[in-house]
Amino acid sequence: MSNLDCRKRKRGEPRVFRFKKFGEDGYPVEFGGVFRHNVKALVEFGQVERNLCNGMPSWSFQLQVHRQPPFHVLLFVVEESVGSSLDHQCKQCPYVGWGHHMVCNKKYHFILPSKNMADAYSLNSEGNEDEDFGMSSNLMEFQGHSMHGVFHSNGFGHLLCVNGVEMGSDLTGHQIMEFWDRLCTGLRARKVSLYDISRKKGMELRLLHVVAYSQPWFGRWGYKFGRGSFGVTQPMYQKAIEAIQSMPLCLLLHHLGHSDQEIPLIFTRYQTLSDHSLITLGDLFHFMLELKSRLPKENCNISSYNPGILVENNCRWSAKRIEMATRVIVDALKRAESRWVSRQEVRDVARAYIGDTGLLDFVLKSLGNHIVGKYLVRRSLNPVTKVLEYCLEDISNIFPDQDLVLNNSKTKARYRISGTQLMKDVRNLYNTILKDQKQLLTSGTFSGISMASRIILDTKYFVKEYYEELSANKVELGLEGKLNLYCTVTLRQNETTNEETKNNNAILQPYECVTIKNNATFDELKLEVERDFRELYWGLRSFVIESILNLNAKGTDLVFGVVEVGRKIVFEGSNRETGIVNGRIYENGMMINCVVECSCGAEEDDGERMICCDICEVWQHTRCVRIPNDEEIPHIFLCNRCEKEIVHLSSLP
Repeated sequence: MSNLDCRKRKRGEPRVFRFKKFGEDGYPVEFGGVFRHNVKALVEFGQVERNLCNGMPSWSFQLQVHRQPPFHVLLFVVEESVGSSLDHQCKQCPYVGWGHHMVCNKKYHFILPSKNMADAYSLNSEGNEDEDFGMSSNLMEFQGHSMHGVFHSNGFGHLLCVNGVEMGSDLTGHQIMEFWDRLCTGLRARKVSLYDISRKKGMELRLLHVVAYSQPWFGRWGYKFGRGSFGVTQPMYQKAIEAIQSMPLCLLLHHLGHSDQEIPLIFTRYQTLSDHSLITLGDLFHFMLELKSRLPKENCNISSYNPGILVENNCRWSAKRIEMATRVIVDALKRAESRWVSRQEVRDVARAYIGDTGLLDFVLKSLGNHIVGKYLVRRSLNPVTKVLEYCLEDISNIFPDQDLVLNNSKTKARYRISGTQLMKDVRNLYNTILKDQKQLLTSGTFSGISMASRIILDTKYFVKEYYEELSANKVELGLEGKLNLYCTVTLRQNETTNEETKNNNAILQPYECVTIKNNATFDELKLEVERDFRELYWGLRSFVIESILNLNAKGTDLVFGVVEVGRKIVFEGSNRETGIVNGRIYENGMMINCVVECSCGAEEDDGERMICCDICEVWQHTRCVRIPNDEEIPHIFLCNRCEKEIVHLSSLP
């Protein structure tokens, strides 16, 4: 029985479902089996919409985000059949490696509309005929929805857009992603891709979050590297992450401190706030973003006290002796007048007052990036001499709004930082180190940051695997004497007449779970497989199985007695209708005959802007041939190879 809201409804009033539970198993329906069966069961609980998307089958769901104050959102589900679609091929599938999939008979769009569209729908449903609903034709093409995801009937899908509060939605991006993830899990989606170009305050989130967390923002929901652009591979992507995260802060501080006084202040500010040492660039960004998530929303301030060196109970020196040695070292650094001083030089000056060298070594080791009185003792490794150096800095330069409080003759520095200041510091670091890099490129040590950032930014397609039946045994005993098998099909090779379909025949379609009785024969299995694949794929609507490629069995043989656990079954057949194969039945139909051979290493269309040579007809990225994105593609273009050949021919007698 469905776990629905049990409050009484008036006759004709649409059902209201809880947003935070929608998509869970049993809410509003018990999910099970394959995706296409689950989505059909789900829409049975929706309100039928007759004026959406030019008459395509559509349903709406009222979702209650919270009861007090009342807050509801709409979910639209639209069934798009291949016959009513202007573009048979999917624009996303080829770019994530699914171009070999056949075009499915149906797609299902799941849309949380923008606030304006939801308001227009409400007015229209209340009988306001003067209100232009504007959703009859452009609902699926509109780019400003809070969420828009689409599934093919074989369970592969794409998350097309997520727009949170900053884009005018009443839902946060986190709420939307939690909702989408529940939907995909409940419906038994197989794999879902997304194209990540999300930005915040001018920063590319896929770069910022990778440096801080080793994964993009969408990674917290399980989305991983899908496919890179410009020849980027997964090993390249992983090495770029490791390289940029592990960049030592001491090297950056020494290199940037001479030309940009703000960067050392930022480093010091957050090292002071941290309970542990921030060693690498990844440590710094991770701490800053984690700190931002902990700041109160209304009053974005944090306060902390740092009395200097913490003396443990088992320390061999008393607190009084440590305080005396600390004062001597600070006085020595004062005389250096903000100049960096080597550890040995500080130690030699302090020995004139403190004879215990063990005490001096302990204090020097403990003083790094600590506040003493109204000063911050900074410590850094000189990247050239490999020697520890110390410097003294007035904390008023680091925390301009700090208050000094005297308590029992001990000076404690009370410092605050606002959410606005924190984001300003994040942007400053992002622009200086990750984006512009003008100050870093002069040094070979840091040139890798530019390359690593470029590789990470060129990775925009991410994929999550929800349910992959092939990770389990290929033959399973189901309930009530049923047998679950995982089967796929391919078109007979000699049926194809052009290179287009020959290339695709080498790749099988995704395996499908086929349920039969445990006493079924292979003839009965063939009929079931034909029915399932005809229902799924537009190019197989007259498909007839002719043979089994990887199994030798007669039609009257029992399946259960022949197929062992772990065996996948591949059927071969042909279409009875003529002309189907010559139609573009694969998702990559538009680019299948195109040759991509770019200097970056790309051999397939990756969705980036490309240009074709007018002689050899080979495609390359405009970026790789140095055509800026803000310039139009020239009417006539010759690649370097063809251009050289023409020059060579013109020089012949």
